[in-house]
Amino acid sequence: MMIKQRSTITASAMLALSLTLAGCSSSHDADNKNSSKEASSSEVSKTGFPIVQEPIKLKMFSRIAPVNGPFKDMPVFQDYAKQSNIDVEFTEVPTDGFQEKKNLLFASNELPDALFRSSLTSLEAIRYGTAGQLIPLENLINDYAPNFKKLMEQYPEIGSAITTPEGHIYALPTVVTVGAARTDKKWINQAWLKKLNLQEPQTTEDLYNVLVAFRDKDPNGNGKQDEIPLTARASAGVGLGLPIIPMMSGSFGLDTQLGYNINLVDDKVEIWMGNDRNKELLQYLNKLYSEKLLDPEVFSQTEAQYIAKQGSGNVGFFFDQTNNSFLPIQDQYTGIAPLEGPHGDRLQSQGAPVPRDLGSFAITSVNKHPEATMRWIDYFYSEEGSTLLRFGREGENYELKDGIPYYTEQFLNTGNQGKITPYAGGGAPHLISENVASFINPPQVQEAQKKLDPYMPEVRYAAPMFDEETAKKVDVLRNDLDKYYDEQSTKFITGALSFDKWDDFQATLKKLKIDELQKLYQDAYDKVKQ
Repeated sequence: MMIKQRSTITASAMLALSLTLAGCSSSHDADNKNSSKEASSSEVSKTGFPIVQEPIKLKMFSRIAPVNGPFKDMPVFQDYAKQSNIDVEFTEVPTDGFQEKKNLLFASNELPDALFRSSLTSLEAIRYGTAGQLIPLENLINDYAPNFKKLMEQYPEIGSAITTPEGHIYALPTVVTVGAARTDKKWINQAWLKKLNLQEPQTTEDLYNVLVAFRDKDPNGNGKQDEIPLTARASAGVGLGLPIIPMMSGSFGLDTQLGYNINLVDDKVEIWMGNDRNKELLQYLNKLYSEKLLDPEVFSQTEAQYIAKQGSGNVGFFFDQTNNSFLPIQDQYTGIAPLEGPHGDRLQSQGAPVPRDLGSFAITSVNKHPEATMRWIDYFYSEEGSTLLRFGREGENYELKDGIPYYTEQFLNTGNQGKITPYAGGGAPHLISENVASFINPPQVQEAQKKLDPYMPEVRYAAPMFDEETAKKVDVLRNDLDKYYDEQSTKFITGALSFDKWDDFQATLKKLKIDELQKLYQDAYDKVKQ
């Protein structure tokens, strides 16, 4: 299935945008609660710097990736504090365990001023927004976010993805206008292929045979059977199961539309968790696992361990957006196309739309300076602000070539790129464009993306923003279904659960009301489709 990718501009997107930019949405309870706390708009400059004349301090809760250094030591936050007159104190929580800490934050109602790199799902944003813990942002965007507002005008699908049917925006996304930053590439050890006189795999059966050779024929040449044929991240977020599932699902005709395990067939939503193609996918992964071709730590490894394996050169096949983690040995790997599955499917099912990481930034109801906070974050949606965030200081960390920032060779040799920027590790609220993507989109990554492009879906629909009542229903249904699916798919892959129990698995999905959830997604899709 070879299909071209294109962006979508839907009627609902235009409606959402018009509501946002015109400021037509009704006032929200959180606005009223917060009004007595807000700094006067006259104290906040709508353009230029500093943002405020008198220094203020903000507290932000944030995820920190293994590759990052402390935020307080990053040039972007040191320099921007002087430029903006706003000092930010970050509470940094590691990727592993971040979701639990975030849940506790809202449950205890011990809120910071804002959440940065917060990984809020659409359902979480609506839940905490309707509860009054997050404030609506649409009017603040209109008045204090000229950069983000301009992006919404250029890409109306941003408004569609983040605006509720009531016209509220509770969180800002990462905006990704460069295609290679929206997919995980399929990296294979070409040095091992060459040594063993093997061709790049084209089908899932080819991949199986290559992985067997990686396991048995000592491609690293140390005389030990210590190679890792295939590995993947241990966590992709609830609802998508193990990351290995969406990374391989396209070979079995299974897409991830609307931010979920969904195929769109003749404008019909099909949640595929219980269908026979998913069974075949899990059986294939079970075969790899049982024959020690799939890394047994794929269920438990930390993000740091996964990244270290990429850089070790001792992995045959893995998935990642870019080549940052294996730069010193980049020539050892090459990107390959999606694999053709047993029924001829060859789809790049994993990927993101222009508004990626939809809940990257949010402002809470305890914030006394929401206008200044919006001006503060808006800078990172400009080319200038994004360059500072991603590259640090000109001369010290990067140099400009034809107007494009590149890390200096001296700085690259330090290996400290991830230490100076919060973008490394993903999910930071900012603009990722062609002009600021030289490090994550070098020639090797561009070539890997070209292998995926012919197999991208024609339209990649973002997770829908349900109305508040429906969002609560979806939240309840998905809480049970996602947990059950994640647990059972893991058991099927490891062999802890026999495929003889597949009928029971399907029956339980029915009991957990998967059909009702499918109808809710169908209704949402009907409102946004072209």
